Amino acid sequence: MTAADPGLPRKRKGTPQEQAALDQMYSLAYEELRRLASSIRRGPQITLSPTTLVNEAWVKLAASPGFAVTSLLHFKRIAARAMRQVVVEAARRKSARKRGSGGPHPVTLDEGLLVVSSTSAEILALEAALEELEQLKPRQARLVEYRFFGGFDVAETAQLLEVSEVTVHREWRVAKAWLSRKLLHPD
Repeated sequence: MTAADPGLPRKRKGTPQEQAALDQMYSLAYEELRRLASSIRRGPQITLSPTTLVNEAWVKLAASPGFAVTSLLHFKRIAARAMRQVVVEAARRKSARKRGSGGPHPVTLDEGLLVVSSTSAEILALEAALEELEQLKPRQARLVEYRFFGGFDVAETAQLLEVSEVTVHREWRVAKAWLSRKLLHPD
């Protein structure tokens, strides 16, 4: 994609140089972000296409005040956060239309990256649990965000967190166990 592509927002705040840098970063990262986004929507309940997810995340990023990119790695970190927000917002909209049950919400966090067979209520329950985990163990919360919402593999997650792959494996197991317990037994 180039800066002239229709998927890019037309009006953003910032200097022309900042806008050009963001457009260039988006162009460089677009296909990678689309690959990551396609791994998020494996379940039938997430109706966003990878293209829509990436574009909505980009619009969210570009509209953020003071948004600045320092590197491709930094861009991927904040893009994962934006994709998480877009998925959660879509789940909230869908849930508001449906008003589902209030029981436990099992979400599958498969070791093979993502197996999202989650309903809107399950995604919202995961988001609430993830916010709590963020207060207790911020790095584990970011790890889940990168793997589950960002679609990153172990090596990419290790790079994003600036830790070893062994640490990612260990903390992924701990975070999955904590989240599973929290989702099955919300206190």
